[in-house]
Amino acid sequence: MTEEKDTSKKYDLSERLIEFAVRIIELVERLPRTLAGRHVGGELLRCGTSPAPNHAEAQGAESRRDFVHKMSIGLKELRETRVWLKITQRKMAKGIEKNLEWLLNESDELISIFVTSIRTAEKSRTSR
Repeated sequence: MTEEKDTSKKYDLSERLIEFAVRIIELVERLPRTLAGRHVGGELLRCGTSPAPNHAEAQGAESRRDFVHKMSIGLKELRETRVWLKITQRKMAKGIEKNLEWLLNESDELISIFVTSIRTAEKSRTSR
């Protein structure tokens, strides 16, 4: 029974986005306390934690257009996060490789979900 909960939880987008944000925070806390580490960490915190609240706002959107707009902001932030993760992977990955690998894979999956969701909403909007 526990396995079913774990499997179904994987498809709860809100929970996935929150877990993504938490892991971003954990990653940032392990970055070196250098000028570069603080800069990259600050950027990762800003863009890596914003998709979850943007998705929450999209869930309360006032129209399909508003939904697409809010999801597009989340998508933009996910793409930016992925770039900062790649920079981190190339320069500061010592001791955090496993977390980085998970975050990069998850960012790819979340980007795909957001793109599909936006396309579906746009098709529904134009077909009306």
